Amino acid sequence: MKTLFAFFCKALDALTGLVAIAAGILLFVPVFSIFYEVVSRGLFNEPTEWATELSTYCVLMAGFLGMGEALARGRHIHVDMVISHLSKRKNLILRLVVSVICLVFTAVFCYTSAEMVYTSYDLDMVAASTLRMPLWIPQLSMPIGIGVLFLQFIRLFGETMQAYHQEVKGGKTV
Repeated sequence: MKTLFAFFCKALDALTGLVAIAAGILLFVPVFSIFYEVVSRGLFNEPTEWATELSTYCVLMAGFLGMGEALARGRHIHVDMVISHLSKRKNLILRLVVSVICLVFTAVFCYTSAEMVYTSYDLDMVAASTLRMPLWIPQLSMPIGIGVLFLQFIRLFGETMQAYHQEVKGGKTV
């Protein structure tokens, strides 16, 4: 079982890394498009109609795609005011409970966002702008990013279960 979990973690690291690279690349697009907009507007008095919209899509997509990497690196927001005062065993139990809640939330979010992407694709929905971006393209970052986040919560749950079992085997008191 441990080797299966180790394989899962290794594969998840690779997947998370690829998705994080995509998020990083997406963050460069706004830099160049806004730079182009400034030069085009300032030097040639020819503003673009697409730069702001494209930048918005890319930043939002990068945010969703980067969530799994943030959790994997321990960079998500967390409040340790309570957990810093708990014993190790109680802290592990709390982490297990929170992991289960997060698993349920991310599973529902992933499913509903995938439905939204499918609906946008099926109905050929496009943005009501001059760019006319097919909406399923930026929306696709939601189920992908939340799906990776879901898998990271599975990992967190598994690692916490292992740590809890080690804590219990050690016979330490609460």
